[in-house]
Amino acid sequence: MNRAYVFCIYPNPLQEELIQKTFGCVRFVYNQMLSDKIQYYEETGKNLMVTPARYKSAFLWLKEVDSLALANAQLHLEAAYRNFFRGESVGFPKFKSKKSTRKSYTTNCVNGNIRIEGGFLVLPKLGKVRIKVHRQVPDAYQLKSCTVSRRASGKYEVSILYTYETTVELKEIHRLIGLDYSMTELYVSSEDEHAAYPRYYRLAQDQLARMQRKLSHMERDSQNYKKQKRRIGRLHEHIANQRKDYLHKKSREIANSWDLVGIENLNMKAMQKALNFGKSVSDNAWGKFVSYLEYKLKEQGKQLIRIDHWYPSSKLCSQCGRKKEDLKLSERVYHCECGSKMDRDYNAAMNIRREALRIALTA
Repeated sequence: MNRAYVFCIYPNPLQEELIQKTFGCVRFVYNQMLSDKIQYYEETGKNLMVTPARYKSAFLWLKEVDSLALANAQLHLEAAYRNFFRGESVGFPKFKSKKSTRKSYTTNCVNGNIRIEGGFLVLPKLGKVRIKVHRQVPDAYQLKSCTVSRRASGKYEVSILYTYETTVELKEIHRLIGLDYSMTELYVSSEDEHAAYPRYYRLAQDQLARMQRKLSHMERDSQNYKKQKRRIGRLHEHIANQRKDYLHKKSREIANSWDLVGIENLNMKAMQKALNFGKSVSDNAWGKFVSYLEYKLKEQGKQLIRIDHWYPSSKLCSQCGRKKEDLKLSERVYHCECGSKMDRDYNAAMNIRREALRIALTA
């Protein structure tokens, strides 16, 4: 299995300059390869196989940075092409912008060229970079690769990917729960628990609007403009950290308490566009919550069951099984002919729980 740990790093001015060069070289190689592949396909109708080595003779400054970072740019481009041809509503690969606020590059561990020594991380070309290791990595874990990135706030971080061997036994299902997505509360469970998500973006929206208005009155690319962009980046980073902290704690609580968790397999991007709930859906970060929950359950031999999004969880009565065809989105209380009356989301969570158990037993 793989696991990534994210740590803050503090490069000195020379190391920071080399990191910025690496960002630029990786972006240049990616864009150059993409441009050549497009041009070759338009001329011949065939796919062009190209590597970063092709450009090093013409652009000698590419030799100044880590060669594995350039090689990973090629792998990322190939992955983007595979995703596009897979036909799962993935767009054609795009050129990387120099103005992007978040920049990164990935390098691989070869013959121990990447390692943590004391309070430093040894990286190719950079040497020893100061790092804050805030959590212990087990000795049995083997370092696989590192991704160095710069946040919009100007801070640097490294995501270190480890690989390890483990034996996970599938646990018997004794305790199970269903989670129904809620726009305002993140989820409502089949135990009638309401997550009561604080909606961190909405809480900071007024402050963010003031800062962005101030930015709009500044001269573009001036020093004050750049400083204000970093302030906005720090606020966005603070909101993201609050959200991640909440989602990690909630997913850990569920993963430790239940053997089987059922959720609906929702298309969140479509929900953002179709219902004009973009900010609310993004603030909840349901997809991130599900990914956190999935790997935490998997590590313990537990299961996450995704229910088909066409399953009428909201329209079915969890008590008698009748289907209410004319249920409107505005109806927040579910009334059934059998006399049952309950919260709409709680009723859906009960149905999701039942369907998840059926799928698990028939699998």
